[in-house]
Amino acid sequence: MTLDGRPVKTPAKAILAVPTMALAEALASEWDAQADVVRPETMPLTRLCATTIDKVVPERRAVIDGLVAYGAMDLVCYRADQPADLQARQQERWQPLLAWLEDCYGARLAVTSGVVPIQQEAGALDILRHAVDARADFSLAALASAVEALGSLVIGLALMADRVGPEEAFSASQVDEDYQMERWGDDAEAAGRRRRLLDDVHQAARFDRLSRDGAQGPR
Repeated sequence: MTLDGRPVKTPAKAILAVPTMALAEALASEWDAQADVVRPETMPLTRLCATTIDKVVPERRAVIDGLVAYGAMDLVCYRADQPADLQARQQERWQPLLAWLEDCYGARLAVTSGVVPIQQEAGALDILRHAVDARADFSLAALASAVEALGSLVIGLALMADRVGPEEAFSASQVDEDYQMERWGDDAEAAGRRRRLLDDVHQAARFDRLSRDGAQGPR
């Protein structure tokens, strides 16, 4: 990608090169929208590209390890001891995602109640590692960004596979928070944080789609 005839570079001074024309055009739109002062917070796709090139590519193994760690302690595997209505809500929202994971990848994750960690089967984690490692660098960066916002590898994989959309994915990740908010109310700081996380989920899904538009690769 070029700007005023010169290659655009990442913060680490690498050339900002992208895998598809669709993503390049989206980046160009972000840059065209800048005025006298460049505002990075209004350029989420550019920031994700830089993260891919500067961090995901050179630290790919560590990124994969981190994602598998989310799967080993996945949000959707830890259910409440009580109350019953929260348990029912978790079951309704999360169990279909675990069923999809098993159908799609063959990975069965154990479910527990409470906060005491459980050991997931090594075979299931190996399957998750393979699924994550199969992704191209830009798609891996999208998944990592989504998982960080969602707190769940299972929900992140479902988002990347279009099993759920960004709104549904975020809602699934916020089951416990929504329940508490309904009981005790919300505050401006928490609401702002939720908006930022939801935007991150939307941008990660868009980045993944654009990075694969016209290209072949795992979903």
